[in-house]
Amino acid sequence: MYLKYLLYLCNHKWNVGIECLYMGMPFHAITHDLSKFLPSEFIPYAKFFNSKDRTKTYNKSDEYDRNFQKGWCHHQKRNKHHWNYWVSVTRKKEIAPIPMPMKYVKQMIADWRGMSRKFGGNWKDYYMKNKNDFILHEDTIYSIDTQI
Repeated sequence: MYLKYLLYLCNHKWNVGIECLYMGMPFHAITHDLSKFLPSEFIPYAKFFNSKDRTKTYNKSDEYDRNFQKGWCHHQKRNKHHWNYWVSVTRKKEIAPIPMPMKYVKQMIADWRGMSRKFGGNWKDYYMKNKNDFILHEDTIYSIDTQI
């Protein structure tokens, strides 16, 4: 189980690394998703991905797996290339998106491009299909749209 996930993770880092190099981000090519090797992320991810048939399409109910959710929460709050990092929730439970610096927008796109390398498709199609589920500041939307 852990070896299978380790191979998947290394393949993901490889694909994103290639995209980072194409986009002129060599440092991020190396540092992308390093936190996924930490036990707080690696173990829940390995168990989650091993328990699911990852060849099937993503199911929104997957988001409610408690162990995976805990690992995902650690991951998104450690990695600024995730839009989730840039969302603030106030005490009144109001959601306030914060503009992502262009550096992290490019890294997020490199991540999407790397996933497209693995699973096919196109990062632009992924974004267009899912953008209504993202909580993005209008400046971030503009930054992404200028990359399309």
